Amino acid sequence: MLTQFLARRPGFLTVFATVVAFCTYACMYAFRKAYQAADFSESPEMWDLTYKSVLVIVQVIGYALSKFIGIKVVSEMSPTRRAWTLIGLLGMAGLALLGFALVPAPYNWPFLFFNGLPLGMVWGLVFSYLEGRKQTEVMGLGLCASFIFASGLVKDVGRWLMGQGVDEFWMPVAVAGIFLLPLLISVFLLNQLPAPSAEDIALRTARVPMTGKSRMAFFRKFAPGLILLIVVYTILTAYRDFRDTFMAEFWTELRGAGNEVAFSQTEIPVSISVLLLLMLLVLVKDNRKALAINHLAVGMGLFIAGFSTWAFSQGWISDLWWLGLTGFGTYMAYIPFNSILFDRLIATVKQASNVGFLIYVADSFGYLGSVMVLLYKNLAAPELSWVAFFFQAGYLLAVVGVVGTALSGIYFWRKGA
Repeated sequence: MLTQFLARRPGFLTVFATVVAFCTYACMYAFRKAYQAADFSESPEMWDLTYKSVLVIVQVIGYALSKFIGIKVVSEMSPTRRAWTLIGLLGMAGLALLGFALVPAPYNWPFLFFNGLPLGMVWGLVFSYLEGRKQTEVMGLGLCASFIFASGLVKDVGRWLMGQGVDEFWMPVAVAGIFLLPLLISVFLLNQLPAPSAEDIALRTARVPMTGKSRMAFFRKFAPGLILLIVVYTILTAYRDFRDTFMAEFWTELRGAGNEVAFSQTEIPVSISVLLLLMLLVLVKDNRKALAINHLAVGMGLFIAGFSTWAFSQGWISDLWWLGLTGFGTYMAYIPFNSILFDRLIATVKQASNVGFLIYVADSFGYLGSVMVLLYKNLAAPELSWVAFFFQAGYLLAVVGVVGTALSGIYFWRKGA
């Protein structure tokens, strides 16, 4: 009944889909990011790495492997199996957090690998409910805002629980437990969305499950542009993940222990401003022009991240403005990759396919790059402070990212002619 009601009211459908997708993915972050609010400073080092660095690395390795698996699983997923697959994946992640709490440190680190392993496929499954619609920009940007907002929220909840006396090893599963019921309700409501209408298909091209053969054919046809986007996204993901993971260390280094800024103080303004700005793309009906504007948004975001780093080094802006602007620039570039850029790309080239395939090809290399950066920082450049390393990454992101994005934009503009 709810599905039929939504199908008859497209305006209400847009709002409903945006809200339930936002809530679903925000709740997922309780299973993935809450542990990063703890410093685990009393745990012993392992392999010349801090215990927290080991946890971050093994979880990202599991998450990266999940992205490679997702190239097949998400792109081939039929609509009837999405909801139960989502619940199963999140259930596996929750059990891993329980194991992390029950097994004493440092022997519990493998559970973070098994926590990350299922979670990497959640994004693609949630977005598959939204893609290929007339209002995908609005829905997709609402979904993207969730991972900016939720990352800070779940860490703040984790901090609060530890302030109430919850042990730092039990805190992650406790945060997941708080968000479990809202998660189940959100998945149920998400599964009530109707399929794209005939008008949606005419405007945005049909979205269908893809076989291995069709995936390979699509990639070969557009390989130059896709490779450029993957290179840019790999650097961007590593930068964004490093910023998100070690924000607490940045504040401690910049202001001293006990003077940290709440995660949500920088991330919530970023999420709102980026969301509102990119949502204007829904007004652009021409898919080719919208794809070009997406490329422009990515390039501008990368430039802002790099320029704000230089401005902070010159003493022009404060640390709060610096981390706020790096967040704004990062998400200005990162959000289009995770929703609207690939959706418009498919609509521009008019190839029956799905966004899940393109996102997971990019994401698999993106998170592989994130793993490599973490290993490099901890093993090859341990003498660099967190802030100094983040400085260097910001300059690299700006130079390579802007050039790669410009070349990709030119390539796909010609392909859509």
